[in-house]
Amino acid sequence: MSFFSTDALNPGVRKREVFGWAMFDFANSGYTTVVLTAVFAAYFVGAVADGADWAAFAWTAALSVSHLIVMLTIPAMGAWADQHGAKKRLLMLTTAGCVLATAALAWVSPGAVVLGMVLIVVSNVFFAWGESLVAAFLPELAKPEAMGRVSGWGWSLGYCGGMLALGLSLAYVLWAQAQGQKAAQFVPVTMLITAGVFALASMFTLVLLRERAQPRKGVSGSAWSQSFKQLRSTFQQARRYQDFMWLLACATAYQGGVAVAITLAAIYAEQVIGFAQQETMVLIFVLNIAAMVGAFAFGYWQDRLGHKLALGITLVGWVATCVIAAITTTKGGFWYAAAIAGVCMGSSQSSGRAMAGMLAPPTQLAEFFGLWTFATRVASIIGPLSYGAITWMTGGNQRLAIASTAVLFVIGLVLLIPVNMQRGRAAALQSASDSHR
Repeated sequence: MSFFSTDALNPGVRKREVFGWAMFDFANSGYTTVVLTAVFAAYFVGAVADGADWAAFAWTAALSVSHLIVMLTIPAMGAWADQHGAKKRLLMLTTAGCVLATAALAWVSPGAVVLGMVLIVVSNVFFAWGESLVAAFLPELAKPEAMGRVSGWGWSLGYCGGMLALGLSLAYVLWAQAQGQKAAQFVPVTMLITAGVFALASMFTLVLLRERAQPRKGVSGSAWSQSFKQLRSTFQQARRYQDFMWLLACATAYQGGVAVAITLAAIYAEQVIGFAQQETMVLIFVLNIAAMVGAFAFGYWQDRLGHKLALGITLVGWVATCVIAAITTTKGGFWYAAAIAGVCMGSSQSSGRAMAGMLAPPTQLAEFFGLWTFATRVASIIGPLSYGAITWMTGGNQRLAIASTAVLFVIGLVLLIPVNMQRGRAAALQSASDSHR
C-alpha cells in the first residue's frame, strides 16, 4: 500500500474517503464505455435508426445537444454549489439522474429514434454534471504536490470500472447470441447492467465522501442569479487567473482530439483498417488497460516531472498516434497507434484534471471545475464535428480526417506554453486569502 500513502493527502483525509472518491470514476466509466462507445452507439445507428443515411448524424447531434446544455449550465451550477456547500448534494441528484436515464435506454426499440435521442441527451447531461462535481473534490483531498498521483488513482480505477461493465455486458451478449437472440433483445439488458454497476459502485462515493465546503454567509436573492453574478465576477477577473484561462484554452484544443478518439476510434478501426466487430471489442479492452496504466503511472511522474511537462509529453504522444493511425495500412500497425493512444488518454485526462485543481481557488472549486467542464464540452463538439466535416468534404477520406486531428493536439501544445503553474497557484491561493478577509 506504499503506492497509496497518506502523505499524499490533506490533513484529516482518510484513505477510505479517497477510495470512495475514486470509486465514482469506477462507477461512471461504464456509461462512456458501454453506452457511448462499444454497445449502444452501434445499436442506435444500426438497429434503432435501421442504418439510415442520417443515423450517424442523429447520434452525433444528440451528443452535441447534450454538450451544449452542459456548457450553458455547469459553470453556474458549480458557482451555486460553492456558495451553498452543496457539491455532494448535487452529486447525489446527478448520479440518480444518470442511472435512471441509462436504465431507461432499455426501452429504446428499433424505430424509437426520438426516444433514444432524448434519453441520450438526458443521460449524458447528468453524466457530465456528476463528472464535474466529483472532480471538484480533488483539491480538498490531495496535497498540491500530490494532485497528479491522486487524480491518477481515480482515472486508473475508472478504467477498471469501464472494463467490468463492458465485460459483463459482452458476456451476456455472447450468451444471448448463442440462444439466437437479436440485438433488440440483448442490448436493452446491457443498459440495465451498466446502470446497475453505476448505481452500486457510486454508493461507496456517496457514503464515504465528505462535504467539507461550508455555505457562504451573506448570500441573498435568487440562488441562480447569485451564481451567475459570481460567475460574471470570475470572468471579469480573468486576468488574475490568466494561467487557468490559458489551461482552459489548451484543454479546448486537445480534449477535442481526445473526443475524436473516444467516439470514432471503433468506426475508424472497422471501416478503414478492416477490424471485425469482435476484434474491435478486444481493441477497446486493450485501450482501457493501457489507459489505466497511463493514468496511474503518469500520476506519479506528473508530480515529479511537473504538471506542465507531463501534459506536454502526452500531447506529443497524441500527435504520434494520429500520424501512425493515418499512414498505417495493417492491423498490427494500428495496434501500435491504439496502445500509444490508450496510455496518452489516461495520462492526459488525469494530468488536465490535476492541473485544474492546482490553479482553482480553494473557495471556488466547483465553479472552476464547472469552467473546466465547459471547456471540455466545447471540445467534445469541435473535435468530432471537425472530423466528420473533413470526412464529408473529402468524399469519405477518414485517413486525412485522423491526420488533421493531430492539429488539435499541436494547438494544445502551443496554448500550453504560456501556462505558469507557480504563478497560477499563487493567484489561486491569493484569491482564497482575500475571500477570508
